[in-house]
Amino acid sequence: MRRVVVVGVVALGLLVGCSGGGTPSMAPAKVAPDEGGVQGIAPQRDPARQDPARQDSAGNGQQVPEQPGEVLSGRDLVRTADVDLVSGDVDGVVARVKAAAEERGGFVASESSTGQRGTAVVRVPGERFEDFLGALGGLDGASVERREVRTEDVTEQVVDVQARLTTQRASVERIRALLDRAGSTAEIAQIEGELTRRQAELESLQGRLESLKGRVALSTVTVVVRTEPGKAAPDGPPGFLDALRGGWDALVVALAFVLAALGAALPFLVVLAIPVAALVAWRRRRRRTAAARRSGQAVGGGRADPEAGSGASTGDLPGDRGEPAAEQASVPPKE
Repeated sequence: MRRVVVVGVVALGLLVGCSGGGTPSMAPAKVAPDEGGVQGIAPQRDPARQDPARQDSAGNGQQVPEQPGEVLSGRDLVRTADVDLVSGDVDGVVARVKAAAEERGGFVASESSTGQRGTAVVRVPGERFEDFLGALGGLDGASVERREVRTEDVTEQVVDVQARLTTQRASVERIRALLDRAGSTAEIAQIEGELTRRQAELESLQGRLESLKGRVALSTVTVVVRTEPGKAAPDGPPGFLDALRGGWDALVVALAFVLAALGAALPFLVVLAIPVAALVAWRRRRRRTAAARRSGQAVGGGRADPEAGSGASTGDLPGDRGEPAAEQASVPPKE
């Protein structure tokens, strides 16, 4: 019995020892392939995921280099430009600009001329944009002073508007289906109001899409023709003559503002002058009436005074005035 127990204990110890010694040797075997796969193997690009057009154009599996204009293919670009030309014949150059635009399928959207300066806003097809700019640089009797070209990518805006148009059309169709199934008058009125609102949104989106496509199809070029190039501002502080000229210009501007203010206030002054004139006339008339009344009273008082004076001269005697008789007798008679 003891032998069986001893043999069992020894067998169990050998089994545990073998399992403990085998575990460390198995762990690196599992990690090694992963580490080798990360460090030693470079990631490969799936040929099936490459651009089919490039595979077809290559044919033999060689890589086709990208072209410079390939990135812009399929993009909706709005291109505008500002060109300043210098010429002694402004009207003639503007006419040649118009002819160059019409030769390339474009037109002049607006035109203005003041003798020494002419401006023309030209719309040309997008594919003839660069050609037209080159023609402006080669016009007879004109030289390019400044040229500025701007490009705006509106591809995302076009895609967004198109997606919203699709959704809005489906929404309008659903509202129309509800209108066909409406039973009461209240439901019909409510559905028609909603249908009108959604149709208005649909038309707005359509207009925006047409505007974007029009800007992409026709590029805008603003051409300014001047008789002489723009002069740079002189360096340094202004001199006496410059200050005098500036003061005179300021005086002229101030007088112009004063005259403009008077012209603006003149209608109001005319309207206010009518009641003021009426008030002045009324006051003058009142003064004349009061003066006439005072003069009448003075004339009436003068007529009563002579009667009183005559009565005093005839009826009053020297003794009646209370004067002493001696004083009256002592007065010598006048010779």
